Amino acid sequence: MKFNSMFTPIQIGPMTVPNRFVVSPMCNNYANTDGTLSDRTLAYYRERALGGFGLITLEATVVDERAKGGANKSCLFSDHQIAAMKRVIDECHANGAKISVQLQHAGPEGNAKVAGHALRAASSISSAEGRDVPIEISREEIYELVGLYGDAALRAKKAGADAVEIHCAHGYLISSFLSPRTNKRVDEFGGCFENRVRIIRLIIEDIREKVGHSIAILCRINSTDGVDGGLSVHDSAAIAAYLEDAGVDGLHVSRSVHIRDEYMWAPTVLHGGFNADLVTEIKKAVSIPVIMVGRFTEPHFAELMVREGRADLIAFGRQSLADPATPNKAAAGKLDEMLPCIACLQGCVANMYAGKPITCLVNPLLGRESEMYKPTGASKKVLVVGGGVGGLYAAWLAASRGHAVTVFEKNDTLGGQMRLAAYPPGKGDLTNMVRSYIQKCEQYGVTIHMNTEVTTDLIKQENPDVAILATGATPLVLPIPGIHESGLLHAVDILDGKSHAGKNVLVVGGGMVGSETAAFLGEAGHKVTVVELRDEVGADVRSEHRKFLMKDFDEYDIHTITGAKVASFFEGGVSYTQADGTEARVDGFDSVVLAMGSRAYNPLEEEVKQIVPDTFVIGDAVRARRALDATTDALNVVMAI
Repeated sequence: MKFNSMFTPIQIGPMTVPNRFVVSPMCNNYANTDGTLSDRTLAYYRERALGGFGLITLEATVVDERAKGGANKSCLFSDHQIAAMKRVIDECHANGAKISVQLQHAGPEGNAKVAGHALRAASSISSAEGRDVPIEISREEIYELVGLYGDAALRAKKAGADAVEIHCAHGYLISSFLSPRTNKRVDEFGGCFENRVRIIRLIIEDIREKVGHSIAILCRINSTDGVDGGLSVHDSAAIAAYLEDAGVDGLHVSRSVHIRDEYMWAPTVLHGGFNADLVTEIKKAVSIPVIMVGRFTEPHFAELMVREGRADLIAFGRQSLADPATPNKAAAGKLDEMLPCIACLQGCVANMYAGKPITCLVNPLLGRESEMYKPTGASKKVLVVGGGVGGLYAAWLAASRGHAVTVFEKNDTLGGQMRLAAYPPGKGDLTNMVRSYIQKCEQYGVTIHMNTEVTTDLIKQENPDVAILATGATPLVLPIPGIHESGLLHAVDILDGKSHAGKNVLVVGGGMVGSETAAFLGEAGHKVTVVELRDEVGADVRSEHRKFLMKDFDEYDIHTITGAKVASFFEGGVSYTQADGTEARVDGFDSVVLAMGSRAYNPLEEEVKQIVPDTFVIGDAVRARRALDATTDALNVVMAI
């Protein structure tokens, strides 16, 4: 497919963007604690400018010191923060990108403990259970806040920004005014449509007064709030038209408030462009440029959206984390070399919520971009045992840095546990990651031997300088009576097609693997029951993924038994003990599938260390953990070689 539309320039107010690829604003927790952008921030944004993105939106930048939502948030509430931002913007400009700075007041989604001030919102309504109830912001504070937005925009201009983007989405302060669900005011900022949008108009006017038309003004809005009583797409289309009349130069259309964040940062089950039809409705309402966002990875559907006139630019948020060179690879026709976002949410969203620097399962170099350019010492012969994602990442990264790398895999297929994780409903995109790593190995000349069991004799024969053991994990089989004699099946073998379950299936273990295996079987028409020790199934699954997983449980009528400690296995069932000590049993199943977890498989370490002093163990071979840990381990080892 030719990406002609994606590589045409576009005018947004006074700003000419060289192409239609946009980096959306994402909190990364790389800023310094005083709100200035750090060297780490600079390296992060520079890499995306080098990668060919036409417009980069700097992360949500705090306009009011009293509303700082995290310790390492970008801020522009003080003049002392201008110089550091200018360094970042100058570097991006030098590499061809235009820069927009998103201006934000977190409102009810803020962090009162970090800010040292009570949260503010249009009305005193908590954003979710467990969150602080905000104070209804006073009229006087509103008018003060309008000026703070204008002041921050002026600072962005002084830092060299080409545009500012007013954050009006996701339940943050301005969003809380727009929606009748969260705005219960009876002053001039509440009630009718005109009153609810008044705060945005005042902010736009204040910014224009302070910066004129020297930079573009954009607004980020929701296509829909996604909750009853909130903004629908029809409301948002009217807001979009109002903003155009108020003088906004462009719109950045996202989706949902935080209690529906499965549609803000969509998990794997949602396909790229899932927001397209809603954004199309917004596009119909305005003549100014519209940026579409919605889990875009490869640019094919993005090209179609621009070509059809359904959007003018496409934001590649998490894809820009996974591969900052996505636009350049599209331009060069080398998309097979692209690292794909798989929407796992392990390193980005999880770390963002925890206040930690974000990272990426697929691209653990995220946030460590400057390390890419550290010189490598003498080329070494590297042997990697295991062709899962940890081993494959270590292999291609080491080869890209000039080492001679050989991988030995004992099975006939690469990818390890990640390949199997792609089989449950909605998880197919995980295959993209495995394939991309294999392609990278081919690109950098890694030698791969399949169906080869590594022995000490083979190690001696290869005589490597470095050995990386990525032997993974095996299913956990606890010493429970009957477990070996009952004829049970393993979940990994069910997913891999090596075992076949009967019609009526009991899955023992309701963690992520067990729950997703149950959904896999349920989708195929099996009658499934899951027995789990914890109080709920899927307890180790991120909430955004779990919401869709539980929909599968409902749709396929998967029965669950929770709070149950399995006491014994027998053919066709198990006995178990409940928390209150009650004993029970379930039986009559055609198949019993074991999914009680994994344990590290590391049979070679001690012997190999006697042969190769520089031996490293990574991933599940250390301890059964997340795939994110495997690729991070791999990165750390390769950078130490």
